[in-house]
Amino acid sequence: MNDLFARGGKGAAAATDTYSAKDIEVLEGLEPVRRRPGMYIGGTDENALHHLAAEIIDNAMDEAVAGHADRIEVTLEVGGWLTVRDNGRGIPVDPHPKFPKLSALEVILTTLHSGGKFSGKAYETSGGLHGVGSSVVNALSARMEVEVARDRTLWSQAYERGKPVTKLRNAGAVHNRRGTSIRFQPDPEIFGKQHFSTARLYRFCRSKAYLFKGVEIRWSCDPTLVAGSETPAQAVLHFPGGLTDFLASALEGRAQVVPLPYAGEVEFPDRAGRVEWALTWLEQGDGFLSTYANTIPTPQGGTHEAGLRAALVKGLRAYGELKKERRAASVTAEDLFAGMAGMLSLFVREPQFQGQTKDRLTSPEAARLVENALRDHFDHWLTGDPTTADNLLAFAIERAEERIRRREQKDTPRKSATRKLRLPGKLADCARESAEGTELFLVEGDSAGGSAKQARDRETQAVLPLRGKILNVASASADKLRQNQELKDLIEALGCGAGDRFDLARLRYGRIVIMTDADVDGAHIAALLMTFFYKELPELVRQGRVFLAQPPLYRLQAGGKSIYARDDADRERLLKREFKPNQKVEVSRFKGLGEMPPASLKETTMDPKKRILLKVVLPPEERARTAELMEALMGRKPELRFKFIQDNAARLDAEAVDA
Repeated sequence: MNDLFARGGKGAAAATDTYSAKDIEVLEGLEPVRRRPGMYIGGTDENALHHLAAEIIDNAMDEAVAGHADRIEVTLEVGGWLTVRDNGRGIPVDPHPKFPKLSALEVILTTLHSGGKFSGKAYETSGGLHGVGSSVVNALSARMEVEVARDRTLWSQAYERGKPVTKLRNAGAVHNRRGTSIRFQPDPEIFGKQHFSTARLYRFCRSKAYLFKGVEIRWSCDPTLVAGSETPAQAVLHFPGGLTDFLASALEGRAQVVPLPYAGEVEFPDRAGRVEWALTWLEQGDGFLSTYANTIPTPQGGTHEAGLRAALVKGLRAYGELKKERRAASVTAEDLFAGMAGMLSLFVREPQFQGQTKDRLTSPEAARLVENALRDHFDHWLTGDPTTADNLLAFAIERAEERIRRREQKDTPRKSATRKLRLPGKLADCARESAEGTELFLVEGDSAGGSAKQARDRETQAVLPLRGKILNVASASADKLRQNQELKDLIEALGCGAGDRFDLARLRYGRIVIMTDADVDGAHIAALLMTFFYKELPELVRQGRVFLAQPPLYRLQAGGKSIYARDDADRERLLKREFKPNQKVEVSRFKGLGEMPPASLKETTMDPKKRILLKVVLPPEERARTAELMEALMGRKPELRFKFIQDNAARLDAEAVDA
């Protein structure tokens, strides 16, 4: 045994002989950001690109929230240039005490973890962090140009890929201007040919204006960037009603359980911050809850959302006890929040987020602050309007009883005149009660679901949004399959059951249409859904009930003519066939179904008179081959996938070249 350890130790030492001090690499300045951008902005995809814009706009918003600015200008130019200007105090330009040869501006834009937001003296609450946000954006920009109007003097400096290319220059006296202007162009070496989405930036700016009613955001972009879209080239975004204004705009025409939104604002003790909210409950259809921390969107929620949930559920249960309604004890957050639509905006000192992209708030004190602030306010709101409170309590109890029924009876029959049917919360059902001529569209995500719901024929077309990539049923255990909520919602919406309980006569729709983005991720989601139908509901495939939608990837416009192309090959074919030689054709690439205007989605993908659908078939003679391929590509053995790729690599490469 000793000899064995001796030989192992000697071998280990020999293996590390070449590892020495010269192998240790030290990255200085902003080089770590350029080398590993994913550590700072989550990757180099479209979301990461827009994170750059968010960081700079957030810094301008921090000036507004701190009371030093009331106007922000956001301008998008051709070539991907974005300018953000505020009328705040302006970034300091005097020499930095620790680096006397550098201005504070240059330190902020070239040094990680520097800025005026760490001590809490310059900003009581903030979202962006100068030095973390601005310096990262500078590092990942091909060029950044900064102007600071401070003390009636204009200063300017330029940077390229995080390094100053000019000195800080005194550009002369200014009398009617103050604040900071940052103009930058994301580096194509990092982000490739991706460009900012005008629709996404406009929505982001509008949400900021809703979140802080004291700010006016002036949006503008080159008209060519929004040609043919619903995004305006210029707009002044100012909403004195804040979150309540947003709800009124978002829910126009939809029936609500409460006559007026439950809205309010509470300052925390000891100047710890404040919370603002606007909530309502919908009679039918999908709800939503958008949460923010210091105007930063937190799509994954966090501790502030937990505080809201606790306050509302405890408050409604307590009101039920006061009314001697025993059934109120069964109400959970799921019952109360399923049909709720609302906004929650928190301002707090030194917020803690999960990761640099700030998708989730993790500040422990936020849950306590929000729960304490809302609990008393909600109690007063309920007792102050008993009629509204009774309606809300009855709504929540009805949802609770539905949830319990669904748990006890998983199969769902078609609704009838004598029985009111409850379906998955995100399902937008069609009006026709018989299955004949009806269609269920399965779409990826709430954004695409929103577009599809606006584009559909409400009489015959239903829409069920799914949350990203569903479970791969070919490799998942039976327990995972039973516990997966997305698949349970899908089976419930179909109404025909699954496995031993399958009954085609109870199918609620004539067709099931898988409608995913025309990209790799969309194809993956479609493959997972087809795997689900093949494994769990094969009879639907055999009966020819499952289809694949064919959304276009491009829109081609010239001379008043607008046509759509399914893919790159179709685009090139149409350019040659439909347009004159040397004619200037504007080619727009849809980034996903959620980015496509509802009118375009209807025209190209959902209108039965114009669309193309692919039927998913399972020929009896190919059954064994299909099973073999399914096991190889979607099963539990990665070695089978590796072998398939090896065996078919040459053919797939040749097909890619031909395409």
